[in-house]
Amino acid sequence: MLPEPLQIPDLETSDDADATREAAIVLVAGAILLLVFNYWGRPGFYVTSGLIDWMAETVGGPLTEHPGVGGYLWWGFSSLLFRVFLPLVVIVFVLRRPPVEFGFRLRGIAAHLPIYVTMYLVMLPVLIWVSSFESFRTFYPFYDRAGEGGAAFWLYELGYVVQFIGVEAFFRGFLTFGLLRRFGLLSIVVMTVPYTMIHFSKPMPEATAAIVAGLVLGYLAVRSRSFVPGVILHVSVALTMDLLVLGRAGALTDIF
Repeated sequence: MLPEPLQIPDLETSDDADATREAAIVLVAGAILLLVFNYWGRPGFYVTSGLIDWMAETVGGPLTEHPGVGGYLWWGFSSLLFRVFLPLVVIVFVLRRPPVEFGFRLRGIAAHLPIYVTMYLVMLPVLIWVSSFESFRTFYPFYDRAGEGGAAFWLYELGYVVQFIGVEAFFRGFLTFGLLRRFGLLSIVVMTVPYTMIHFSKPMPEATAAIVAGLVLGYLAVRSRSFVPGVILHVSVALTMDLLVLGRAGALTDIF
């Protein structure tokens, strides 16, 4: 049985000055961070900025043999910077609130993990099904050389996994809890709008499912007072999709 839900402020009495100020700061900061991450944090920027050549010459090794994989490591690093570290700066130094009130919490999450495991098991047959779609098989994994195995696969997955920490910390943490005092459970709906929009470049079934995922994961984050279980679920689903697609392509032998 899940613990009692977090007390949500009454929508009729949550429009005090402090709650409104906090919501305004979170929304403006969130918009800026989304903008900056979109233009400077994605793998494409790593290529067009010349970082791909500089890293290949400076670091060498797998970044020379597989220069494109560096873009996904950049993606993961940028996600931590723009979606985790800078929101934490806003939380601590601007809003002057403890990070634990924004979902940065490990304590007590074990009691909530069974529902996330159940969600994964429910989604698994769907993942197996959609991995047979041409639109998904040509889209995943993002890095087209991941199927070669070795550094090509593991470095790509490292960047891919790390960026999900940023996704959950930003959407289910910073935005959801940052708007909670002002909007109550409507904060989950507000958060789901930009969360859905970052999926517009993906196949339409996945972008559509992002609406449901945003609402469900947002509500569960409020219930558990943490975005951390969402990271575990998100990473599990993403890795499963990559492995299913690569398995259908007969590439798992090269990876393992």
